[in-house]
Amino acid sequence: MLVSTTNDLQGYRIVKQLGLVRGITVRSRSVLGNFAGGIQSFFGGKLSIYVNLAETARKEALDHMIEHAQATGANAVLAMRYDANEIKDGITEVLAYGTAVVVEPIA
Repeated sequence: MLVSTTNDLQGYRIVKQLGLVRGITVRSRSVLGNFAGGIQSFFGGKLSIYVNLAETARKEALDHMIEHAQATGANAVLAMRYDANEIKDGITEVLAYGTAVVVEPIA
C-alpha cells in the first residue's frame, strides 16, 4: 500500500478514486506510565514514555486506515493526514485519514 501526504504520486496515474478512508484509535497511559512520565518531566528533556505512546497510537491509526483502504480495493492512499483530540484527561483519540485510490505506474 502506497501512502502519501501529497495529492498525487510521481510516476503513477490515478485510475480510480474510491473516497475517504480512516483509521482511529483511542489510547490512554496507565497510572504507572503517568507516574513514570511525571518523574521524567520533573527532570526535563524528552518524555520518552509519552513519545512511545504517541508513536504507538499513530501507527495503530495508520494500520487501521490501511486496512480500511484495502477493503475498498485501493492500492494507495493520498492526502493522508493525522488528527488527535483529547477525549478527556489522559485519553486521546488519534485519527489517520486520506483518500483511497487505485493507481497504476505511468509507462
